[in-house]
Amino acid sequence: MSLLDGLRDSPGFLMSATFLLGLCLGSFLNVLILRLPQMMERAWKREARALLELPEVAETPLSLWRPASTCPSCAAVIKPWHNIPLLSWLRLRGRCANCAAPISIQYPLVELAAGLLSLTCAWRFGWSPQLAAALVFTWTLLALMVIDLHTQLLPDDLTLPLLWGGLLLSLGSVFVPAPASILGAAAGYLSLWSVFQLFRLATGKEGMGHGDFKLLAALGAWLGWQALPTVILLSSVVGAAVGIGLIVLRKHDRQVPIPFGPYLAAAGWLILIGGEALSGISLSALAG
Repeated sequence: MSLLDGLRDSPGFLMSATFLLGLCLGSFLNVLILRLPQMMERAWKREARALLELPEVAETPLSLWRPASTCPSCAAVIKPWHNIPLLSWLRLRGRCANCAAPISIQYPLVELAAGLLSLTCAWRFGWSPQLAAALVFTWTLLALMVIDLHTQLLPDDLTLPLLWGGLLLSLGSVFVPAPASILGAAAGYLSLWSVFQLFRLATGKEGMGHGDFKLLAALGAWLGWQALPTVILLSSVVGAAVGIGLIVLRKHDRQVPIPFGPYLAAAGWLILIGGEALSGISLSALAG
C-alpha cells in the first residue's frame, strides 16, 4: 500500500498525518506572524524616504526565509533540534537553550492550534480537494488572526490571495458555485465599507480598518453570500462580548480599538467546518 493509498483509505492515518503537517506549518506561521509586519514596516519606510527624497538606509536583509531564527533575548541562532514544533518548547520548558530567557507561549500555542485545526479539517472533509483548500484557508486565517491581535493589521499579502483563491475555487464549485462566490466577495466588501463610511460621517472617526473589508470579501468568496449574515452576526456578538468583558475587567482601555479581524476569521472558519447547519442560522434564531 502506498502512502497516498493509506491517506485515502484510512481516516485515522489521514487525521494523524494532517495533525503533524499542521504542527510543522504552525512553526512556519510563527515566522510569518513575526516577520511579515516587520517587512511591511520596512517597505513603508523605504517608500516614505523615497517620497521625501531622503538617502537610503542600509538594512540587514529580511524575508520569511532569511536570516535564520534567533532568540530575541540573546540573538543566538536556534538550532534545528531546538525548533521541533511543540516538543522543543516543552523539552526546554519554555526557555532559550542558550540564555534561559523565557520563550513566548504564543509559539507552541500557534503550532498546536494549527495542528488541531488541520486535524478538524481532515475529519470534516476527508481525502478530497476540499481538504487541501480548507487547510490553506485555515492556515491563512490563523496567521491573520494573530497578526491582527498583535498589530491591528490585516496584510494584503494574505487577504488578497485568500480572496482570489476563493474566487478561483468557485469555478470548480469546490465549496460554492461561482455566482455565490462573486456576490459574496462584492457583498462582503461593500457591507463593511458602507458601515465604515456611515460611522465616519456620524462620528468623524474611523470605526475599523480597510483590512476588515478585504477579509470579509475573502470569506464571502469562499463561503458564498448566503453565509455573510451569519459571519457578521457571530463575529459581532463574540467581539462585543469580549470587548465589554475586557473593559469591565479593566484589561483594556476603551479608547484603544479592538481588532475585529480575529472574530471575522473565527466565524468564517466555523462556518466552513459547520457547513449549512451553521451558515443557515438566521438572525431571529440566534436572537431567540
